Amino acid sequence: MSGLIDIEEFKKIDLRVGLVKSAERVKGSEKLIKLIIDLGELGERQIIAGLGKWYTPEYFIGKYVVVVANLKPKKLMGLESHGMLLATDTDPPIIITAASEVKPGSKII
Repeated sequence: MSGLIDIEEFKKIDLRVGLVKSAERVKGSEKLIKLIIDLGELGERQIIAGLGKWYTPEYFIGKYVVVVANLKPKKLMGLESHGMLLATDTDPPIIITAASEVKPGSKII
């Protein structure tokens, strides 16, 4: 199989559970949603997600989502995104969430 990585490469990815505190559509975009996510000791992060075609902002509030916490920041429509939500590549995408409440910032190992 091509594209395989070893465990040391995988360990570089910082996956965390975050609690979505607020969400709103990005003005001028049909698909972008601005999320504020509590990542515990890492603080709150603004993450811009391209999921507005399938989900309303209200859907996200209070959800425990899985976040890639150590991505380099990226600007989308003038807003800086500090991470990425995990979701499937299906239509509609399925947001990867924790099955029950968990302390924000908990590492996925």
